[in-house]
Amino acid sequence: MKIDKKLIKELVENLKEFNLTELEYQDGQTKIKVSKATKNIEQSKGSAVVPQNKAVLNNSQNEEGIRVKSPIIGTAYLAPEPGAKKFVSIGDKIKKGQTVMIVEAMKTMNHVPSTNDGTVEKILVEDGQPVEFGQTLVILK
Repeated sequence: MKIDKKLIKELVENLKEFNLTELEYQDGQTKIKVSKATKNIEQSKGSAVVPQNKAVLNNSQNEEGIRVKSPIIGTAYLAPEPGAKKFVSIGDKIKKGQTVMIVEAMKTMNHVPSTNDGTVEKILVEDGQPVEFGQTLVILK
């Protein structure tokens, strides 16, 4: 199997551009996974992992409160459509199950529900920002 170095470089550039820690690409039997968190190179049946620098620490790690995290990788939107009222704002009291934002993945709009009742303390993403699976989006008190 020949590794396409140009494709790997492009994937690494996408990691940096969208501030991701991991990116996976598949074309037929060829599967390439690029990750900042991996310290060694692995290769198995059509997959390669390219090591990068240590993952960027999320500055929200030290924040206390209830975390509402992204269920998928995609693009976060704070309102149902451009120019519309945001789903939540800082200081809003929200109920468990209430939509706090939308994450778009593969042209599908996925509503992100609150995991608990609480007051919105911080919104850690901006409208249109790329987000990763498990990334904290909102902190509730």
